[in-house]
Amino acid sequence: MTRHWTLDDIPWAEFDPGKVDPELLRAVKAAALVEHNADDYVTYLCNVFADDADFVAAARQWGTEEVQHGQALARWAQLADPAFDPALALRRFTENYRLPLEATQSVRGSLNGELVARCVVECGTSSFYSAIRDATDEPVLKAVAARIAADEFRHFKLFYDHLQRYQARQPMGRLRRLFVALTRMQEASDDELAMAYWCGNGCQGAYDRNAQSASYERRASGVYRFGHIQRGLGMALKACGLDPQGWFSRRFAALVWYLLRRRQRRLATIAA
Repeated sequence: MTRHWTLDDIPWAEFDPGKVDPELLRAVKAAALVEHNADDYVTYLCNVFADDADFVAAARQWGTEEVQHGQALARWAQLADPAFDPALALRRFTENYRLPLEATQSVRGSLNGELVARCVVECGTSSFYSAIRDATDEPVLKAVAARIAADEFRHFKLFYDHLQRYQARQPMGRLRRLFVALTRMQEASDDELAMAYWCGNGCQGAYDRNAQSASYERRASGVYRFGHIQRGLGMALKACGLDPQGWFSRRFAALVWYLLRRRQRRLATIAA
């Protein structure tokens, strides 16, 4: 088994403060909190999949790697902004945002649906960190983002393989899987990222989910290029049993890219 990277593998000494994008820094602070909060997701998944020892073991290893992602991003954010206090920000975040840890059944309605949702999250994060890797000139953030993007792609495969196992046992139709995937994509604007953005950036002013979500989205979405969107959506459609490179995937990616660009222009106008 290949050794997983550690924080010591990151070239921290190469940090270049002159190449830090302050707008991207604000988004990275939010991402650090979400990644670091993976322990709650592990608790939820272990409750939901309590009868599946193989998946529970995989989920715990996944959670360990996700927490490390948060640690790496937080350490970079501290280099870029020495006033940033990750422990304080994380405490504020966990006090204000909690998953349904008492749940014993998937909020997606089935275990297949839960795995589809997890695939969507992983392809989304793989695309996001790939986009950061390609957008930033700061060498340490580039190295961190590259490692996280590779992990998230591997995590997608992890959840996809378990999904295939459940599909073989009790198949979920393509349309239902697509509905779950689209629903999970829509949840990108829910409280989690908005609260993480607010807490990661000093809890300035009263919390307003719509305002914080828009602020995060304006900064995070700017790193994407069409190829990142196309690859991420292709992976999500694969989890739905659709051809990731077929005509539907190509047209869907083109539509999402058009809507993203329009949304970016609208957010920029509002900000101005």
